[in-house]
Amino acid sequence: MKHILWGLAVGILLVSVGFAQSTAPTKATGLPRIAIAGLGIESSTFSPAVTNEDAFHARYGPEVYNAYPFMMPVSPLRKQAIWLPAIVGKSLPGGAVTREAYESLVNKTLDSLKKYGPYDGLYFDIHGAMSVVGLDDPEGDFLTRIRHVVGYKTLISTSMDLHGNVSWRLAQNSDLITCYRMAPHEDAMQTKERAVVNLLERLKSGKGKPAYKAWIPVPILLPGEKTSTRIEPGKSLYSNVEPIADHGNGIIDAAIWIGYAWADEPRNHAVVMVTGDDKAKVGQAAEKLARDFWTVRNQFGFVAPTGTLEKCLTDALASKKHPFFISDTGDNPTAGGAGDVTWTLTQILARPEFQRADGPSLIYASIPDPELVKKAMAAGVGGSVEGVAGARVDARFAPPVKLKGTVESIVKGDKDAEVEVVVKVGSVHVIVTQKRKPYHKEIDFTRLNLAPRTADIVVVKIGYLEPELYAMQADWIMALTPGGVNQDLARLPYKRIKRPMFPFDTNMKQPDLSAQFVPLSGAAK
Repeated sequence: MKHILWGLAVGILLVSVGFAQSTAPTKATGLPRIAIAGLGIESSTFSPAVTNEDAFHARYGPEVYNAYPFMMPVSPLRKQAIWLPAIVGKSLPGGAVTREAYESLVNKTLDSLKKYGPYDGLYFDIHGAMSVVGLDDPEGDFLTRIRHVVGYKTLISTSMDLHGNVSWRLAQNSDLITCYRMAPHEDAMQTKERAVVNLLERLKSGKGKPAYKAWIPVPILLPGEKTSTRIEPGKSLYSNVEPIADHGNGIIDAAIWIGYAWADEPRNHAVVMVTGDDKAKVGQAAEKLARDFWTVRNQFGFVAPTGTLEKCLTDALASKKHPFFISDTGDNPTAGGAGDVTWTLTQILARPEFQRADGPSLIYASIPDPELVKKAMAAGVGGSVEGVAGARVDARFAPPVKLKGTVESIVKGDKDAEVEVVVKVGSVHVIVTQKRKPYHKEIDFTRLNLAPRTADIVVVKIGYLEPELYAMQADWIMALTPGGVNQDLARLPYKRIKRPMFPFDTNMKQPDLSAQFVPLSGAAK
């Protein structure tokens, strides 16, 4: 019994030490004290949807580690610092974040940071394309407020999506900064880890803040579907980034941000940044990347064939290649669309080919509607359901769509959708969700007893296909459909972006692409 009690006491002591490490001074361990914080969302100002606090699924304290495989207890990085995680929240893309949600999450982060300081470093994990109702440049605002808490001696390393926006304020308050180099973002976790490694290296070496940060705004605003690194010129443009980011050559990191196309703020445009200790090399590298970007601006095109929805459906029906994927791009929830635009589904169900139960099989992913989900749950699998779905948030292009069919499956427990049902209408398998959800992986379908590999046509609310879907498709086309993330940017009512801007102003003069050196954090502008 004594051994058991002793073991319990030791266990409790170890747990206590684990949680108490946040207050231990750096000198006691020789390890740097590093905080972790960040909020991430891509939000469209052209969508009527709004994003509330619960959408961020915020992680607090030790839960934050679970967001990063490289921060697991056995990871070498975990052992190189005293980590002090505050709050990290990631939301599905959507509409602008309410001011109340933003202030609540920011204030919770600041309160946490106040408790456990001081800090030698802070890892700032953001997307970079957050829009907040009534506030420009939320990430810049957030980091400025963090600086007021942690001070300017704390070394801050920021990681971002390449579809984020880098304002001057964000650039100045970040000491180290990097972004993804692939679209689709197969290197997302690698980028986050690089930001942490760079931070640790600068702290352990005693070099601290990079002496120079070159920032170049590039007057280009293009959607991600035209700038994928799968194809040229994006492929070659981004392949030049890694060779430049040579840690042994006076440069710490280099990055190209495409920017976020579906928000109307002055900061929304492409940016190049290079950080390092050799001023000449930092400036020259940044200018080269910016010139390369500008030179190939006219070569960017969609990553897949495109067409009207009518053309896409006609091509899919005529094709012998299955599954034939169609991207319903205008309401893509992973780009910031409301996710409940019914225009495409309405057109599909109106076509006679799909009105027979034995017609071409088509999977449609997806349409959110909690009321129809309730009806389907009441009917049960195999039962009949009738009602309307969608257009509760964005009804600008079509009203709620009428659905009358058989409930094929009901699945509960998804993090985003909460409840998913499949309703078969004619030969169309319509996925209806309690809350909106993106469909990016094969298991998203198979867990609903759907077989996308054997379907004739799969229509997904998405832009470029994510890796698993891309590997699955036998053919693919992007439908240029209406919605809050319309791929035809000329149709969107921009009023506040900086002009001239490519491709809106075709007769632009050569822009000034010389490096602007951002003052060190804490220095006067």
